[in-house]
Amino acid sequence: MTRTALVVGGGLLGVTSAWYLAERGFRVTVVERREATALDTSFANGGLITPSQSDPWNGPGTAFNLIKWLGREDSPLLLQPTALPGMWRWGLSFLANSRMKHWWPATEANLRLGLYSAASLRELRESLGLEYHHLSRGTLKIFRDEEALEHSDVLARSLAPIGLKHQALDPGQAIGLEPLLAPLRGELAGAIHYPDDESGDAHLFTRLMEDRSRKAGVAFRFGAEVTGFRHRSGRIEALSCGDEELQAEVYILAAASRTPALAAPLGLKLPIYPVKGYSLTLPVPDLEPMLSVPLVDFEQKVVITPLGGRLRVAGTAEFAGFDSRENPRRSAGILKHTLRLLPQLAGRVKPAEVSYWNGLRPMTPDGPPILGATRYPNLFMNAGHGPLGFTLAAGSSRAVADLAAGREPEIPLAAYSAARFS
Repeated sequence: MTRTALVVGGGLLGVTSAWYLAERGFRVTVVERREATALDTSFANGGLITPSQSDPWNGPGTAFNLIKWLGREDSPLLLQPTALPGMWRWGLSFLANSRMKHWWPATEANLRLGLYSAASLRELRESLGLEYHHLSRGTLKIFRDEEALEHSDVLARSLAPIGLKHQALDPGQAIGLEPLLAPLRGELAGAIHYPDDESGDAHLFTRLMEDRSRKAGVAFRFGAEVTGFRHRSGRIEALSCGDEELQAEVYILAAASRTPALAAPLGLKLPIYPVKGYSLTLPVPDLEPMLSVPLVDFEQKVVITPLGGRLRVAGTAEFAGFDSRENPRRSAGILKHTLRLLPQLAGRVKPAEVSYWNGLRPMTPDGPPILGATRYPNLFMNAGHGPLGFTLAAGSSRAVADLAAGREPEIPLAAYSAARFS
């Protein structure tokens, strides 16, 4: 008899969860509050699949930087003072987890999941014939500071036993790999190339996965706001959607930053906080040569990704709660930095054609996402991926679907359990 499943959330995580559940024999319905898939966090992110960026943002020294950058609109990491009352508990945990004894295991956990997820994504792309402007040329992280370059090189070497590949480059080698960096020759300390990283359009990928999922029998309900769950005898019996109740045998909660609010009435405390990120999409169809490898600017925390005839520029982190309003000064700063980094864009980028976007990254205080089982045996979590949503989506969803189907996941999920916060 076919089992039924309800997935809450129609972004990267929800749609890939639906696909893997359908593949395992479930009759699946995705419930999404917006009018289509991938309109929130998955809409215009940086487009990177980067196991190389597995180290959580709260590395040692984070507290000093937060204080240094407090209230500065041009800083890579901005803490809005108005957000402090609503995030103090999460923030203290964020700082506590910046100690090496917590930060290093979190980095390893993210990398293991990232490598598994990247392999799963490649399988999906090849088996389903997905074309989402993907590139398999790695990423190039550039540095202006010798000490920062050396630190990142040491980190990459330390992670090599788990499977991270990298190559440290001098400025000439970096320019040889990406000629558009030539104007920066005098200020570059060097770069690191991570050959196994990939890139692509996350929104397009999600829409393609929706199409393949529909063909596999998955149903989608849009404009459906989930307001809670009904449970009895330790199991979820239904979810409330307006005046309607929807029932299934298995429930997957993949609602990004809204996940904690939905889980709280069930007695599940999930420390996931929304961290605002910004992106710009620049149409540059006549840029010749086109950027050939995605760039990660270490000091400015900005990434530039080629997506067909466009460049996606994303970066900065802003702790501002659920305030999703655009901050023009932040966006203008990203554009200014982009034009300085790639002066070849001057005169080619028309301000009126630039698309601006911001989204809320659902972040845990230690870095890894929250995956897997809960105290309710038929409710599973797939949320809290922070800036690594595209990187971790396929592997997370595959593992959670295995667990929901009664299979042993190919990657152990203990490091990603919500129980680690108990």
